[in-house]
Amino acid sequence: MTRGMTKKPYDVRLAAVAVLAAAVLWFFGTGLAPVAALTWLAPLPMFLLAPRVPGKVAFGGTFAGILLGTTNSWYWYAKSHDLPMWPWGLVASLTFALTLAVAVLLFRALLGRGRPLLAVAAAPAVWVGVLHLVSLAPSGIMGTLATTQSDLPVVLQMASVTGALGIDYLVLLVPVAIAAWFAPGARGRGRIAVTAGAAVLVCLGGGALRLAGAEDSPPQRVALVAGNQKGWAADLATPAGKRLLDAYVDRLSALPSGVRTAVLPEAAFGSKVARPPELIEPMRRLATTKGMDLVVGFAWWDGNLKYNYALVFPAEGGEPAVYLKQHDMVSPKGHDLVFVPGHGREIGIEICGDVAHTDTSAAYGRTGSRMLAIPASTEDDNGWQASRTALVRGVENGQAVLWGGRQAVLSVNDGWGRVRAEKATGEGGEDAFTTVVSEVAGGPGATLYSRFGDWFEWLCVALGLFAMLVAAYGSREGAAEQRSGPGRDATLAQGGEAAH
Repeated sequence: MTRGMTKKPYDVRLAAVAVLAAAVLWFFGTGLAPVAALTWLAPLPMFLLAPRVPGKVAFGGTFAGILLGTTNSWYWYAKSHDLPMWPWGLVASLTFALTLAVAVLLFRALLGRGRPLLAVAAAPAVWVGVLHLVSLAPSGIMGTLATTQSDLPVVLQMASVTGALGIDYLVLLVPVAIAAWFAPGARGRGRIAVTAGAAVLVCLGGGALRLAGAEDSPPQRVALVAGNQKGWAADLATPAGKRLLDAYVDRLSALPSGVRTAVLPEAAFGSKVARPPELIEPMRRLATTKGMDLVVGFAWWDGNLKYNYALVFPAEGGEPAVYLKQHDMVSPKGHDLVFVPGHGREIGIEICGDVAHTDTSAAYGRTGSRMLAIPASTEDDNGWQASRTALVRGVENGQAVLWGGRQAVLSVNDGWGRVRAEKATGEGGEDAFTTVVSEVAGGPGATLYSRFGDWFEWLCVALGLFAMLVAAYGSREGAAEQRSGPGRDATLAQGGEAAH
């Protein structure tokens, strides 16, 4: 344990207050509608408490507090089709709570070993390393601390170097450094302040410089059009599906002149025919008549299989380009990048859940894409979070993002993560559609993250494992000294109970 830690009973009331504070701050600072400033404070109570209580209390209190905080999303999990409460919603909550509890326990142990700088660096690394490994699963990951900062472009810019989880690291680094400074008998306060302060200055200062140097290319007018009706893939063989198609055609026809690209929701229409003429022909005519590229979500039901496509109708005419969603939990997966014809590699196509993974957007970035057109479909409550996940992907790879969806937040974002226009579907009142028309330039293009990928995340994995070895070795060394007899008192003073 650190200097100042004693074996006397700890203050139970202090521990209870810390757990409650962590739960409240996490509840309001994360989730589907976070308060960005509170996110930076949410980890602080448990890191402050950790060196003042036994290890079991630090671990269990953190786990309990963060788990309570994650209940901010349980009402959505309870009714969600994409992430139902059992098992996936509960797994997400348990993962966040357990990961931060491990980070707090490691922080406590390293302070006890007299390694304050390693403690400050390693605790955020554990969080980032675990979430990175989770993100490699088929479901990907959304809703990390990076999303909570997505309306603060100066913070977001570091994603162009480290990826989104670098933002998570920064958000945790600040409260961890504060806690280390105030730890009982803390050593190396000057080094903690200088190192953490320099890291924050580099990240935020670099972000400000990147924004100040942003040079937009000539903007283009874009549109997002979404029917306010709920439901998935209106069947074109039914009267309702035909009426919806006619309504979309009318709404697209009424868009102002000069719109170059329009995006409809994921699976706006569905059919048992792979190439339904009742969809292909009117959309192709509309694209050429209006002189705009149309990106239309389409589901093809082939027996028991569903193919989740985006059909891209080019303004210059011809057959639509076809993109098959690359990350789908229930449908066959695509592998190919698809670009809007007639624009080289400027505008890439993705579909909704692709943004829960980093690989697709990064692949587009490496090939020169400066804009992503993304048909999407969310579940109202998670619409903002999903749109901001897409926004962060754009910053990672220097791409503007056209996020168009059903039961969603329609959002037009530039390549630096600045929201140019947005509107939640259903805000059209009695109107059957929600429409966003805006101007946005292509982003700056491939970034350091595009080129080097998840280098920072893997560095955090390595740092976390190294720090755990240091903490474990220190515990064994302390136990050996206690058994030897003469050094027992010195061991207790220097951290022999760091792992208790």
